[in-house]
Formats: sequence, C-alpha cells, structure tokens
Amino acid sequence: MLSQRLRDMSKDAFCIVCGDTTTLSSNRLCEVCFRKRVNLSKMPKVIQQFRCPKCECYEIRGRWSKMEHETLADLRIRDNLEIDDRADDVNVDFALQVIDDRTNRVHLDVSGTIDNFFFEDSYEVLIQTSNAICTPCTRKDGAYFEAIVQLRSAGRKLSESELRELRATLDEMLGGMEADPMFFITKEGIVTGGWDLQLGSKSMARSWGRILTKKFGGTIKETSTVVGMRDGIEITRLTVSYRKPAYAVGDVVKLNNDLWLIDSWQKDGPIIRRLKFFQRSGATWRDMEKARIICSTSDQHIVDIMNRDSSAAEVMSPQDYTMTTVALPYDDDIKSTKLRIGYIHDVWVALPGFTAEDAI
Repeated sequence: MLSQRLRDMSKDAFCIVCGDTTTLSSNRLCEVCFRKRVNLSKMPKVIQQFRCPKCECYEIRGRWSKMEHETLADLRIRDNLEIDDRADDVNVDFALQVIDDRTNRVHLDVSGTIDNFFFEDSYEVLIQTSNAICTPCTRKDGAYFEAIVQLRSAGRKLSESELRELRATLDEMLGGMEADPMFFITKEGIVTGGWDLQLGSKSMARSWGRILTKKFGGTIKETSTVVGMRDGIEITRLTVSYRKPAYAVGDVVKLNNDLWLIDSWQKDGPIIRRLKFFQRSGATWRDMEKARIICSTSDQHIVDIMNRDSSAAEVMSPQDYTMTTVALPYDDDIKSTKLRIGYIHDVWVALPGFTAEDAI
C-alpha cells in the first residue's frame, strides 16, 4: 500500500525542500533530503554501568544481578539504542571486545528501512564500569534482616543431628534456585530449645518453611512486627516459627492403644498406617500430641529373609545374630528377599510399607 502511494505521488509530486521529482517519502521528501533529516538509530558513545566490588553483581534496571559479559552487553544495547518508530525490518548485530576489567568496547551495526529507504548505522561504544556497593551488601554489612526463622520441636529439644538435617535443607534450596541478592543469612546460632536464623528476605524465609513442612512435617506459624516507618508505610519484620514433630516418617507410634506407622505428611497432620492390618488414616497435630514413639527409624533394621512360608519368615536377630521368626507384614509381596523389622514390646516385628528402594 505504501509503495503504491509513493508511486502515485511521484507522478506529479516533487520534494518540498529541493523540488526533486524522484522517489519521495511519505512526507514528500526526496531520498537525499529525507536522509538529512531522519536517522534510523541513535546510540551514546559511552555507557556507564556499576558493579559491586563485594559480590560482583551489576546494577540492572534498579536491581543487582550477576551476568556474563555478552549477556550484559546485549542488555545495555537494548536499554540505550533508540530506533525510529517508523523503521521496518530492523536488524541489530554486535561484537564485544573486552579491553580490561572495567572497560568493554562494543562494535554495533544497525540496519533497517524507513519509507522503503534502506539505512545502515555503525557505532563503537565504550561500556565503562565503576564500583558501587550494592543494596544487598550494604544491608549485609549493616546487619540488615527482614525475617527470623526459628527451628524448634514439639515438647523437646532438637538434637544436633536434627539441627544439621534441618539446616542443610536451606543450603539445598539456595543451591537449586536462581540467585537472589537478598537471599542471605545475616546471623544464625543455637538458642534455648533450637536454632534461630536472621534472613535477608521474607520470601526466602517462607520458601524454606514450605520445604521444611513438606520434608519433615510439622507446623509453621508466622507473625509480623512493625519495626519502623518509611514514606508513611509501616516496615515489618517477619518471624517464621517452625515446629518439627517428635516423630519422623517410618517411626512406629502408639496412639489410642494401637500401633501405627508414620506414613507421610499433610498440612493438618501425618498420614498414619495401622501396624496389624491395612488401614490408613489422617491424624491432626492435636491428635498426635497423645502419641508416643515405640520404635523410631533409627532403631529399625533391614534384614535378609533366610526362610519363609505363607505367613512367617526366619531372619537373623540384629541383637545377637540368632535366628528368629517374625510374622510377615500384611503387604508382603511374597517375592521380597528382605524385611524391615523393629524391636517392639520385647519381640522383633516385621513392619509394613517396606519397598525395594528402602534396601538400597
């Protein structure tokens, strides 16, 4: 449509500047006059950027992030290159030359068409880097924190091994997610009854809390405290209190005079499996306050089946290595060559829920 309009205009039209009657632009300028007045692109000769000397993060659109040189150069070009709104078929190519730790040179080529006139621009741009302490590092140095996470257990003190296991999940979480400069630990240490951590981000605290309850069960309680005002808005600090249950998946507990196996976790409490026959049920955290651990997973053993029939098996006692007979669990698959057993009420008992993966 545009080409047809230009051809129609060129039959009896002329350039409004010089009078030339050659091919005209949409605003009635010949190519020479059009090029004098129109630029395909604009690009500054120098781009200034800031890098934190402590964490090597760059300031990018108001945030601080780590980024490779090529990716960062591409981003700086996008942020600084101006293209005429009328341009079509625009193509941008660049080559990066690293001069030193603080200076890069970008060789930039831009091409495109405006009113069917082809344009090409070339630039040499210096990207210069200056030091600036980023906001997260400033906050770290100033002992800043947005959240406190409290690791506790219901009615008892967490053991050192439990604390190590709980704490390790935070490192796993941070290692498996995209880096966030606000995901830092300001302070941590043992306190009466557990372990406290001061974290740089509320979202970091909440994310970790979800992982803890999914893996270990238990409950999360959140509270917010106003610690100041900024521009008329309250500044709050979040406290996430995690309570780990006294029992773990696989533990045998006594509840309402019956023996149950902790099978898995849900939000309101564990899923429990009856020991004597197949029955799975949900219990609330309040229900489980009455539960008592009879045989924890640390006291259970995986043993080889020496002999078996349809209802029982002979295994070697882990205590004195003598042969003992145990009743097969109700979910025995007949083919299994191993059992998981626990010492309950002075006898060895084969436990349900054993899988081949447990033996690895």
